[in-house]
Amino acid sequence: MRTPAPDTRPVALSVAGSDAGGGAGIQADLKTMEAHGVFGTSAVTAVTAQNTRGVESTHVLPVEEVEAQVEAVLSDFDVRAVKTGMLGTEAVVSAVADRAVDLDVPVVVDPVMVAATGDRLLDPGAEAAYEDLLAAATLATPNADEAAVLTGVEVGDRATAVEAGEALRGMGADAALVKGGHVPGDVVRDTLVTAEGVETFEHPRVDTDATHGSGCALASAIAARLARGDPLVGAVEAGVSFLGRAVRYHLDVGEGPGAVHHLAALRDRAAREPTAEAVEGVVRRFVDADVSAVVPEVGMNVVGATPYAERPGETAAVEGRITRTLSGVEPNRGVRFGASSHVARFLLSAREFDPSLRFAVNCRFDGAVEAALAELDGPTVELDRSAEPDPEVEGQTMDWVARRAFEQAADTPAAVYDRGDVGKEAIARVLAPDAGTAVSRVLALAEAVEGE
Repeated sequence: MRTPAPDTRPVALSVAGSDAGGGAGIQADLKTMEAHGVFGTSAVTAVTAQNTRGVESTHVLPVEEVEAQVEAVLSDFDVRAVKTGMLGTEAVVSAVADRAVDLDVPVVVDPVMVAATGDRLLDPGAEAAYEDLLAAATLATPNADEAAVLTGVEVGDRATAVEAGEALRGMGADAALVKGGHVPGDVVRDTLVTAEGVETFEHPRVDTDATHGSGCALASAIAARLARGDPLVGAVEAGVSFLGRAVRYHLDVGEGPGAVHHLAALRDRAAREPTAEAVEGVVRRFVDADVSAVVPEVGMNVVGATPYAERPGETAAVEGRITRTLSGVEPNRGVRFGASSHVARFLLSAREFDPSLRFAVNCRFDGAVEAALAELDGPTVELDRSAEPDPEVEGQTMDWVARRAFEQAADTPAAVYDRGDVGKEAIARVLAPDAGTAVSRVLALAEAVEGE
């Protein structure tokens, strides 16, 4: 008989509808809470027959059944945060509001009132009842359409988002996050209004229709963070970041646009060790094969990104780079995450155009390497660095390099090279979707250069 080793974690409660398709509602909430290390409990308010194409039918549960579920959870679990979603009827909204007022835990209210089509989901009585629920809210998270229903303010920019947020606070909410996903533009701006002031969170819009359930995921992520004891601003910032990744790396399931990837951040963390091991394997191959012929003066680096990498800290690289020695090449130190800046930023920028890219290697560039590039199994692109803008932030430089490379190439480049400029060494940058391809491309260059 083995000794048990229980896992203790915070508990959160979601009061919302069920989505048969799993992309929104209770299903999305529980996945999101689990991804944040929180045990999710639920009280189902309605059962919906829906999938990635739309809603086919809805059955709202009697208010007594909703109340019974809430009491069953609260009477047994140490609930640290509550999140509300689709409540359905005036009676349910009022019942949840009455119970929420007595709770001494954060309450995140996602006022599900307007469908993506613009249709109103609640009758006027239920909409009016939300005023009582907002009075118990630690945070309200309406999108622009819902903010307009609740406050009468049409949200179209930062000023009107702040106005709507202040109006929600005037209705009793401690804070309001007015989401910008329904406001047109290439940049999504989510505006947090609190008693301390205004915080704006901006991120590039992802060009996808797979956003069903994004509001559920964001509110649940924030509630989970609050259940763990995070301060409100930090919880919101983390939730917005979580959602950006969940939408960009959405799941291609169903016949419709797909589903938000609620576990993308969790999968990213799980991929860290295999990614580091893959980089270590590439380095060993380079050492064994002695790729001195293509190691630049500044040293070579091998960078591997997790499948969901968004920043340099989520890429593994050689700390100190690979350098030439009297007996071949050797890494200065080991592999760790965040060890590369320049090559990592180039890889991440390239992934904006082809997210399947996982590896990048910087190599020496000269006449011999230029001739050897013909040996690669993909297109190569030359850039004129003299035309490069002079930004203050290095990441912007790599954005420019990647953008110009993909503009010039008919397909994803196998390598991007330049002849340097004043103060800039000529460099060839090899790109690859996997470790094996990275190895084969760099070894092909080294062998061709040595054969000259």
